[in-house]
Amino acid sequence: MTVLILTSEEDVTADMVVVRLHEAGVPVLRFDPADLTHGVALSGEYVHGVSRGHLSVAGRLVSMSGLRSVWVRRPGVPAARAADPSAWLSEESSQALYGMLRSTDARWMNHPDAATRARHKPWQLRLAQRSGLAVPATLITTFPQAARDFAERFPDLVVKPVSGAHPQEPPRAVPTSRVAPDADFAAVAYGPTLLQRRIAKRADIRLTVVGDRLHGARKAVAADADPDVVDVRFAESTEPWRPVEVPPRVGAAVRTYLHEAELAYGAFDFAEDADGIWWFLECNQSGQFGFIEMDTGQPIARSIAEWLAGEPRPAHAHANGTARTTS
Repeated sequence: MTVLILTSEEDVTADMVVVRLHEAGVPVLRFDPADLTHGVALSGEYVHGVSRGHLSVAGRLVSMSGLRSVWVRRPGVPAARAADPSAWLSEESSQALYGMLRSTDARWMNHPDAATRARHKPWQLRLAQRSGLAVPATLITTFPQAARDFAERFPDLVVKPVSGAHPQEPPRAVPTSRVAPDADFAAVAYGPTLLQRRIAKRADIRLTVVGDRLHGARKAVAADADPDVVDVRFAESTEPWRPVEVPPRVGAAVRTYLHEAELAYGAFDFAEDADGIWWFLECNQSGQFGFIEMDTGQPIARSIAEWLAGEPRPAHAHANGTARTTS
């Protein structure tokens, strides 16, 4: 049976997993939904109570019923590179492709419905609380006075986007930034603003979870680091990521989180404070892992390949294929 990977052609992170699948002798079909009707074709037939579906990519034909798993890595907008692209064609192509894939018994990493829900930061914060993770005091508001009151209770704050990257072309990452002590918060009225108590961190933690497998990595904050640079993505640091043991309580909590979120994969970001507490910042359901594997040597790509190569789920199984067991 075949593993289907939906991602862009230039996705080096996906390449790492493809290599592992090839080493294991597992058939792989990879394409970008943006190429639908332009090098990629599909067909689905529903007759007399029987359904059949097929995908054709670069002349290779694969049956939908022969899919073992689907990895939704970094897919483009369906039919975006068609000869005559349009919003209507993209919606038609999306409905056709993902509707057919939803009808299979393949396992998902991650299911599109679960992935869409998992991107909502307010939902993440509440789920993290319920799962037993430590969450910094947070406010999301368009009320300037609410922001002022929050700043009085928690004088040392950071501000970050609610949604993530700014949707320009190409998308631009918006850094988490410290809030100036004299901020008046009047601009909060013009759009939802996420304020969060700053964690005086001694290290950044990236915890990559594949099924039940935990890959913890720690990046120490340099002694001479600028305290105003709080976003590890923008910090000038020569400190490498190193493997770290995951505290049992955190391990149990992130497994609960993924189970409740119906995700098979999650890249968790934490800030470790002086007492060794891991404070939850976010969970990226499609977060990068290549840089962690290169620094630490942790076999994340192999873990993903082994999960994808596992047996297809029975019809009654959890929507994500499994976040409950390893493969």
